[in-house]
Amino acid sequence: MTTPLEFFDTDSLLSDEDKAMRDTVRKYVESKVKPQLAGWYESASIPARELARELGDLGVLGMHLEGYGCAGTSATAYGLACMELEAGDSGLRSLVSVQGSLAMFAIWKHGSEEQKQEWLPRMAAGEAIGCFGLTEPGFGSNPGGMITRARRDGTDWVIKGNKMWITNGSVADVAVVWARVDDGADEGVRGFVVPTDTPGFEAPEIKQKMSLRASVTSELVLDDVRLPADAVLPNVVGLSGPLSCLNEARFGIVFGALGAARDCLETAIAYAKERDIFDKPLAGFQLTQAKLADMTLELGKGMLLAIHLGKLKDEGRLDHRQVSLGKLNNTREAIAIARECRTILGAAGITLEYPLMRHANNLESVLTYEGTSEVHQLIIGQAVTGESAYR
Repeated sequence: MTTPLEFFDTDSLLSDEDKAMRDTVRKYVESKVKPQLAGWYESASIPARELARELGDLGVLGMHLEGYGCAGTSATAYGLACMELEAGDSGLRSLVSVQGSLAMFAIWKHGSEEQKQEWLPRMAAGEAIGCFGLTEPGFGSNPGGMITRARRDGTDWVIKGNKMWITNGSVADVAVVWARVDDGADEGVRGFVVPTDTPGFEAPEIKQKMSLRASVTSELVLDDVRLPADAVLPNVVGLSGPLSCLNEARFGIVFGALGAARDCLETAIAYAKERDIFDKPLAGFQLTQAKLADMTLELGKGMLLAIHLGKLKDEGRLDHRQVSLGKLNNTREAIAIARECRTILGAAGITLEYPLMRHANNLESVLTYEGTSEVHQLIIGQAVTGESAYR
């Protein structure tokens, strides 16, 4: 018997180093994480600090960044690590993605040397956890409409506003917060490095979730948070700053969503082989094989796309619109695979004994965050037509 991705021989497209990183993360997820996931999901809790330290020891936090204690791996290796993490749970991959591709990348790309030295080594080791505050209660797909404001008060900055749906928020030691500055030489959207013990900063956790339950999701409340002058990210002004970070995280999702889909498909195949119905294995029925064949095809196509985008990124030739192709296709197909696999398991598929419904619920969030499917459709539509449909 051939596994779905073996059928496509995708390993032949990967370097030995990339495969070694993938296998290391897979072993960790299989042995340390998967046995706990059903319990974490049911209780809507996760030992984020313990996991962060373990993931830091594993070398996956900010792994695709250079220097400051980061591993400096290829983009493809990072993508493969995201795939293995999300084969465990989307919440686990989100912890790593927000830490490395949003909070750490923002500081690494746009921060001062002092900011990098202060935060990146600790974040790479998992000793400090970061979050990324862009989305607001009233502004998700249109971040340019944000109402969070930063103003000068002498040499200090004072920030007031709210952020919403923030992964890691309640356990974070540092938040990268984006706010609008309305006047002076600093006018525009600016990023700020905010230690979460700063007076006026609160991060109440959002508990009533049906998706990403094994993940910390929070609101950020900034009530006249006062910061020193050097808290601002000095090397970027405007939405290009946060959008560059989102592009990094979206790249990880291109691979990550396939991890959830692969775990669902492997589970469904194993179940269908063992489950007898009408005196023969469920896997021996034509309709079951048609489902499995179609899902194998979509998973393999998604993997080929992800590896291609990874190679483009490693060569410095990846366009952000191509990331939209990968995010749109792979999240859309992953959620379809999760739902179809659930039908193969019947009623058993809705229980936490199997990962299918957990993955399907998580993928509802992955489909939406860091650019909804509709936003990515419009990005692609503008690329192929030359016409903007945003307004």
